[in-house]
Amino acid sequence: MKQKRVVFLMSDTGGGHRAAADAIRAAMEQRYPGQYTYQLIDVYRRYTPFPFNFMPEIYPRWVNHMPTSWGLGLWFIDSRSRNRLAMAVINQMWKQGIRRMVEEHPADVLVSVHSLFNRPAMRALEATLLERPPFVTVITDLVSTPAFWYERRVERCLVPTQAAYDRGRLFGMEPHQMRITGLPVHPRFVEGLLPKDQARARLGWDPHKPAVLVVGGGDGMGPLFSIAAALNRKRLDIQLVIIAGRNRLLKRRLEAQHWNQPTIIHPFVTNMPELMAAADILVTKAGPATICEACIAGLPIVLSGAIPGQEDGNVTYVVDNGAGVYAPGPDRVADTVAAWLAEGPAALAERSARAQALGRPNAAWEIAEEIHVQAQRAPIRTRLGKRSKGADPTLRPTPEDNWVI
Repeated sequence: MKQKRVVFLMSDTGGGHRAAADAIRAAMEQRYPGQYTYQLIDVYRRYTPFPFNFMPEIYPRWVNHMPTSWGLGLWFIDSRSRNRLAMAVINQMWKQGIRRMVEEHPADVLVSVHSLFNRPAMRALEATLLERPPFVTVITDLVSTPAFWYERRVERCLVPTQAAYDRGRLFGMEPHQMRITGLPVHPRFVEGLLPKDQARARLGWDPHKPAVLVVGGGDGMGPLFSIAAALNRKRLDIQLVIIAGRNRLLKRRLEAQHWNQPTIIHPFVTNMPELMAAADILVTKAGPATICEACIAGLPIVLSGAIPGQEDGNVTYVVDNGAGVYAPGPDRVADTVAAWLAEGPAALAERSARAQALGRPNAAWEIAEEIHVQAQRAPIRTRLGKRSKGADPTLRPTPEDNWVI
């Protein structure tokens, strides 16, 4: 049987897009071994002009050092009219590169895990091919989903939450196009979760002291050092575990400190399932992937910060469902952790249960099944293909046909 080709559109603007694609690919390889080949394309890097091709470098600096301007930008384009104008400008600048991408990467099913590439890719498919592959969007924002995500011509739009589904309806998606699956978490994470006592034994942690896990993402972003220092000043009866990620300077600074409790400092780790299974409290920014992993692990969350506009809804999602609290700033984080510990083990166990109730451990497999179904479809004739068979008076220009300005 000939292998079908799955092409993922993503970019390394933050770690969530690649992680989502990796999770889906792993689930498909488990469920449909040998049936597919996979290509992962960093569209910004390879197919957009300057300065967009540097977005993997620009994005972390922007959200870390100018978060307010990032949030204002998202707010400005979050309407149908302004979003359409923004996409017209983007399409004009990206058109040649995106068309080249379509020509260089033939697919049996196209999967986008990045909001900015859906409409330019669909327009390129419609403008250059007589028949196009089915197109699946997997939304990797949790709640505050930008309007860019919702391309109305896709076959399936898979969303993580009810709020993301509702926003899709607001931006013109039909119910039959969408499905709430949850955010894809790698099967390795789900399968790697252990009972707390077993996880602690493997890690060599104290089996009795409460464990607080502080995470700043793969790149150690945010005020992680200040948070750790604020917790240290509290002199709590805990064991503190800090993930510095790839930030070597941060790791050295942490290692140079005097700690008032047992403290373990890790660089970038690959055993996050064990760490989350062993911990009692997670301190992290409001990134969607980490929130979803924590919920699957039943780990209550202290949210130390959020990217304005992009992650505000994540905070509401966690807080309103009782999975954690929002405590921006190092001192508020430390005060919250101290208050939770003072409530005792029963209250902490209740918070853990509420977090776990939000978890969707099967999301990656559900998404894999959806992509598999679409991959079995025949190619879809494009508007170009329909015109090539003769003028059709029922074909009328769509708003997308008039985006070029």
